[in-house]
Amino acid sequence: MLVITLPDGSKREFEKPVTVAEVAQSIGTGLARAAVAGKIDGRLVDTSFRVETDAQLAIITDKDPEGLDVIRHSTAHLLAYAVKELFPDAQVTIGPVVEHGFYYDFAYKRPFTPEDLAAIEKKMAELAKRDIAVSREVWKRNDATAFFNSMGEHYKAELIEAIPDGEQVSLYREGDFIDLCRGPHVPSTGKLKVFKLMKVAGAYWRGDHRNAQLQRIYGTAWAKKEEQDAYLTMLEEAEKRDHRRLGRHLDLFHLQDEAPGMVFWHPKGWAMWQQIEQYMRRVYQDNGYLEVKCPQILDRTLWEKSGHWENYKDNMFTTESEKRDYAIKPMNCPGHVQIFNTGLRSYRDLPLRYGEFGSCHRNEPSGALHGIMRVRGFTQDDGHIFCTEDQIQSEVTAFNALVRKVYADFGFHEIKIKLALRPEKRVGSDEVWDKAELALREALKASGLEWEELPGEGAFYGPKIEFHIKDAIGRSWQCGTVQVDFSMPQRLGAEFVGEDNARHTPVMLHRAILGSLERFIGILIENWSGALPLWLSPVQAVVLNISEKQSEYAQHVAETLRQAGLRAECDLRNEKITYKIREHSLNKLPYQVVVGDKEMAANLVAVRTRGGQDLGQMPLEALVERLHQEVAARSGTA
Repeated sequence: MLVITLPDGSKREFEKPVTVAEVAQSIGTGLARAAVAGKIDGRLVDTSFRVETDAQLAIITDKDPEGLDVIRHSTAHLLAYAVKELFPDAQVTIGPVVEHGFYYDFAYKRPFTPEDLAAIEKKMAELAKRDIAVSREVWKRNDATAFFNSMGEHYKAELIEAIPDGEQVSLYREGDFIDLCRGPHVPSTGKLKVFKLMKVAGAYWRGDHRNAQLQRIYGTAWAKKEEQDAYLTMLEEAEKRDHRRLGRHLDLFHLQDEAPGMVFWHPKGWAMWQQIEQYMRRVYQDNGYLEVKCPQILDRTLWEKSGHWENYKDNMFTTESEKRDYAIKPMNCPGHVQIFNTGLRSYRDLPLRYGEFGSCHRNEPSGALHGIMRVRGFTQDDGHIFCTEDQIQSEVTAFNALVRKVYADFGFHEIKIKLALRPEKRVGSDEVWDKAELALREALKASGLEWEELPGEGAFYGPKIEFHIKDAIGRSWQCGTVQVDFSMPQRLGAEFVGEDNARHTPVMLHRAILGSLERFIGILIENWSGALPLWLSPVQAVVLNISEKQSEYAQHVAETLRQAGLRAECDLRNEKITYKIREHSLNKLPYQVVVGDKEMAANLVAVRTRGGQDLGQMPLEALVERLHQEVAARSGTA
């Protein structure tokens, strides 16, 4: 007798092996119709999978996150099927699931056009409506290679050739289309009802610029139409908030081809930068960090000792002078260890916290650059804590609380936490990684926080906690991290004298709250749609005169605001006051201070807010007090 245990603990018995679909049918016709996959002992499988031994089984529907991934993966195959129907000469390569959808890369003799995308999407809808069965086949590796080569699908054949000889491979067939895939997939194309093709982009085969360039078609897929509609609405809103467009409109920064991935900050953008940096500098000071500054270029030998040369060289800019190899720093940690090493440290000195606004450079692929969100030259609010093993939990717990406080000040209150675990390419023994991962789990438990684990996504030198903030339109951004590193201090010779008078290697905690300041500013601009809170606004108030007669008084008002520590400008142009008000409203300035004959005669100012609220006349001192209180509160509505 075969026993299947369901998620609620109930059991079902069968006299012979059964498929996942048959188990679903035994529970109810509705569940059988909704099933897109199964989960056997924690492993996702097709509904056609035959269960032959006692097992735990969950029926996966489109309401489950795994079900949505199955739908998106299957829709990627539907896309490839449609492309092959319309463009038989196109070669299919790979088509994974990504956030909110999927993509598939193709090799084709000419670029796909918007008209092609419309035709492909129409063909996908036709194939889905036909409710074509999707079936899994197991082939010998060499037979599969020969088959795809015979079809002219050389990219698929190359993928299969990388599989060890003698192993079997799984293929999925739907109608006339067959593709290499591990699966699982929906049982038939009729399960794929809500999808849309979004765009075409260039991509290199296997992500290597030395390989052939392919065409990547992106799509989105959902369980319900209203979910897709909400997503598309969010994309429209995101386009309006695009930091690149707002950066130009608000005169904050620009980028140009002569410095790819590097930012030219304009006065207003740099004023915003300075507010953020000075705020973070106070955070350093208030939380026991000592600010330091390290060189930009360090000898190759140091990067070899740290492990960066072996594990990170492709992302580093290198140079040579007097027959010595150097690298421009991609991160600040090795430099901070050098400062730690300049004196003999005692356990009484620990924890020792260093902070740096460290300017770093990483050789990001040109295709990955995106405004100021993904750049080659950036500044981190970087910090490193040297501590004992016993101090890890208290330091990480305190950092968790600090991160939430800082994000709240910037207007972010919804934070998700993820724990990125050991990657394949790493330094340090499994024992060390076990210890580091356990330390972070214990710190998260002590903070009373929930988290999601990300296997394989840690840094090469240690696991990390990631802090993901949600913006005003629901997008998630990973900003802060804290990482436990047992390896780099040992590799670079860091030591302290313990209570036992013996020498010990400190633990190194790598931590950042904002991450890249450039990227964080881009996130802020988009979150606030350019209408930044008063404390962050490059210009906090503009003084407008109605006529030439009030010019001197307007200048006096602006200077008084500046003397009070506020960022104020004066607009004395010979334009109608309505024109000036409208222009500064479009530029999203928080306050407009209007002065006419009445205000000048009574030594008052008339105040309007960015939202159009008329606050009426008030003494200048009252305006200064109001602005100071708002800056101190760091309030705002995104």
